[in-house]
Amino acid sequence: MKKKVGNRIVELRTKKGWNQSDLARECGKDRQAIEKLENGKVNPTIYSLYEIAKALKVDFYQLLKF
Repeated sequence: MKKKVGNRIVELRTKKGWNQSDLARECGKDRQAIEKLENGKVNPTIYSLYEIAKALKVDFYQLLKF
């Protein structure tokens, strides 16, 4: 499940033409945190997913649509 969420974030991020640093800057995280999340190495909190969805300007549930 972690990997699926991570892949979805990568998909949405790349659609915007952003790299990991761009997303990190927009949601107030560091690039390494985004990398770990995208690679499925950490369990994201609901709040982290909310912040990422807000930064990507997508509905929260879009992150969980796979």
